Amino acid sequence: MSSPVFNLPGHSDILDAAQRLAGHAVRTPLLRNDVLDEQVGARIFVKAECLQRTGSFKFRGAYNRISRLNAEEKQRGVIAYSSGNHAQGVAAAARLVGTHATILMPTDAPAAKVEGVRFWGGKVVTYDRVSESREAIGARIAAEEGRILVPPYEDRFIIAGQGTAGLEMVEEMAGLGLAPDIVAAPAGGGGLIAGTGLAVKHAHPDAQIWAAEPAEFDDHRRSLEAGERVANARLTGSICDAIITPTPGELTWQLNARQLSGGVAVSDDEVLAAMAFAWRHFKIVIEPGAVVALAGVLSGKLDVAGKTVCVLATGGNVDRAVFARALELG
Repeated sequence: MSSPVFNLPGHSDILDAAQRLAGHAVRTPLLRNDVLDEQVGARIFVKAECLQRTGSFKFRGAYNRISRLNAEEKQRGVIAYSSGNHAQGVAAAARLVGTHATILMPTDAPAAKVEGVRFWGGKVVTYDRVSESREAIGARIAAEEGRILVPPYEDRFIIAGQGTAGLEMVEEMAGLGLAPDIVAAPAGGGGLIAGTGLAVKHAHPDAQIWAAEPAEFDDHRRSLEAGERVANARLTGSICDAIITPTPGELTWQLNARQLSGGVAVSDDEVLAAMAFAWRHFKIVIEPGAVVALAGVLSGKLDVAGKTVCVLATGGNVDRAVFARALELG
């Protein structure tokens, strides 16, 4: 059996993904704000993937993977598991390329994300994230119905697709005559930050890549300290539903272990404050799991003083009640 390392994407895979996504994915803006820069003493740019198709970066990887299905595979359809953003990306990509999708979603998935999947024609099957294994259920349905599994991060085409967000960021910074000292991104399974790291390190080898996670669900930060993958003790208990995973992905960890400089963990209150700040000063809506990197900057847990920093804001699919709570507290 070949080593998993042979499944790792390279920079050329990101360039290929960018060509495939052209005309389908949104080239999202890179934003800055004087208030933020003055408050943290740095030059901060926010890559607004909350404005991406389906409301998150996940469309990039999903389309890059699903658009490669042959005619027979399209007829069989796809299956994916997700708390919501990958689910919507897969459902949209499936419809756009002419296939059909079944999506496993936890029972506590935000209603806005469930509605988004159904809008794109995806069939939703729910499971309990504490007592049931989404991987086991997905494998069973894939076997019974012949569907192609589209994993949320453990796939070279998924990682490469997500890396196009980092590629755009690097290109946009170059157009301004700037280079990032630090790039910070949310880390769940690790696909986005792995792909982004590939893109950034290719152009700027000395740039630091930092993972941001919810407090008590900071498996990347602790894995980096331990030198091996470690697991979270539980899978519920944070408003950052989009990035709560059991442990860093096996495939993504092979990239992140050597690309990441470290990780920061932020509290729910810091997340809510960052959501309110983004709405007030950038005029954008960012969901909890997608705003953790900005929360790391605003809270001072990520030292950015005097640096040029790029922060990925990875999605905007938030329920009204949670967003209202952020505005009330912020």
